[in-house]
Amino acid sequence: MSAFTLHDLQCFDAVVRAGGFQAAAAALHRSHPAVFAAVAKLERQLGLSLLDRSGYRVQPTAAGLSLHRRAQSLLRELQELRTHAEQLAMGEESELHVVIGDLCPRTQALALLGRFFGRCPGTRLHLHFEAVSGPWERLFDDEADLIVHRIDKSDARLEWIDLCEVAMVPVVAPGFLPFPITRAIRPEQMRGLTQCIMRDSARHSPPQDYFTVEGAHQCTVADQAMKKDIIAHGMGWGHMPGFMIEDELRDGRLQSIVGRYLPGRREQLVVARRRDRAQGPVANRLWDYLLEHAPAFRDSLKPAAATVRKTAARKKTR
Repeated sequence: MSAFTLHDLQCFDAVVRAGGFQAAAAALHRSHPAVFAAVAKLERQLGLSLLDRSGYRVQPTAAGLSLHRRAQSLLRELQELRTHAEQLAMGEESELHVVIGDLCPRTQALALLGRFFGRCPGTRLHLHFEAVSGPWERLFDDEADLIVHRIDKSDARLEWIDLCEVAMVPVVAPGFLPFPITRAIRPEQMRGLTQCIMRDSARHSPPQDYFTVEGAHQCTVADQAMKKDIIAHGMGWGHMPGFMIEDELRDGRLQSIVGRYLPGRREQLVVARRRDRAQGPVANRLWDYLLEHAPAFRDSLKPAAATVRKTAARKKTR
């Protein structure tokens, strides 16, 4: 049996994953004949038939499945080695792109970032503000080094640092509702009222909707501050991050309508980055800095969380 190359093994892995030579060639940015030749060469060198080419889709044989399973650890180690080499070659980054999502407490986040980048004069911070699925899109389009937003923690491409929980509270201005505020308010009762919702800033991803009442008239806004102003002026109702409405809930300028059928939700705010991308030294220092300061960030929002809990507790006694 002749020695085979990592290139041949990578081509075989891509064909198994993609289910065909054309798709594998596209994933590897190589030509179809080159991928086909690499797999055929691997089969000759091993003296094994690794792929069943008789059907519409290429399928691995029993020997092919066994080899593919054993090859995964080697290919993962190769990718990790390449990533490490890229990091060593990077040196100090001249710029970093950070995206802050619409659920993020901006005052605390900007203070944290400002202190870090104040000590890194050679690295320019490009700061972006995105809403709903906009932060994810920038991250997966390689337009962001890290984001401060909610994520799908089951996505293996991501690693994250937990920052805090954000309570999303349905609120109205006093006198906005044509009926009393109780814990039994149903979404159907809100259908005839204007609902203020966030506009998804993603450019090509499927739009995401949260808390929307089907059939209700909607007023869309680009940021949470505008949303709060519209709700406070009695021009609509909607869900707001608890940390933004602490004072308004306390003094009665806004009223919570949390109840059995409008429970609100708690979102986990994180700092996230791509696990499958190389990170430079400044990006890694920023990551360690955020990990170190995450507890203080969380503690700074405890008064707002306490206000939301007290408001909800008062409603339960009604």
